[in-house]
Amino acid sequence: MGGTFDPIHIGHLVTAEAVRMEYGLDVVLFVPAGHPPHKSDALITPMLHRYNMTVMATCSNPFFYVSSIEMERSGPSYTIDTVKELIKQYGEQTEFYFITGTDTIHELPTWHNITELLQLCRFVGATRPGCNSMVDSIIERFGKIGSQRIHHLATPELEISSTDIRERIREGRSIKYIVPENVERYILKENLYQYRSK
Repeated sequence: MGGTFDPIHIGHLVTAEAVRMEYGLDVVLFVPAGHPPHKSDALITPMLHRYNMTVMATCSNPFFYVSSIEMERSGPSYTIDTVKELIKQYGEQTEFYFITGTDTIHELPTWHNITELLQLCRFVGATRPGCNSMVDSIIERFGKIGSQRIHHLATPELEISSTDIRERIREGRSIKYIVPENVERYILKENLYQYRSK
C-alpha cells in the first residue's frame, strides 16, 4: 500500500485489512512515499514523521509491515522503481498487489511506465462512494491487461481524508478516532500540521 500517509488514518487501515482478507495476502507492506513526483516537497511533511506515524498505526496488526524503501532513495519516487526493488528483495515468485483508492486508479494512465508496471503488479482500487464506474472505465481503457491486472473491492465507506485531518488540526478540531490514538499523540507532540498551507 503506497501513499504519502500525511497522516495515515483509520481509512487506510480498514482498506488494507479488507484487501488482505479478500485476496488472501500474506502481508500488507505500507510504503510511505519518498518524493512523490505529483506533489511539491513544500506540501508534504518530512519523510521521517510520515514513516514514524505509519509504523505506529500498523504495529498492532501482525500482518502489516512498513518499508522505508522510498525514504532511502533520492529523486522522484516512481512506483515502478519501488516495485522492481521489492521484487529483488522478495523474489520474482512473489505476487504483488498495489492497494490504493479509486481516485488514484483514475490517474494510472499518467503514471511513469504504467504498462510495464501493470505487468509487474496488480492494482486493487478500494471503492469509494460514487467511484465504481471510474475503475471500470480505467480497466476498459487498458484493455486486456487492465481486465487482468486492475481490480476493485468495495470496502467500508469511511469519509476520511488526510487533507481533512490536516485542516481539522489547523482549526483546532478533534481528530480522535479518525487516526489511531498513538498517531494522534505523535501529531500533537511534534506539533504537526499547525501552520501549513493545504
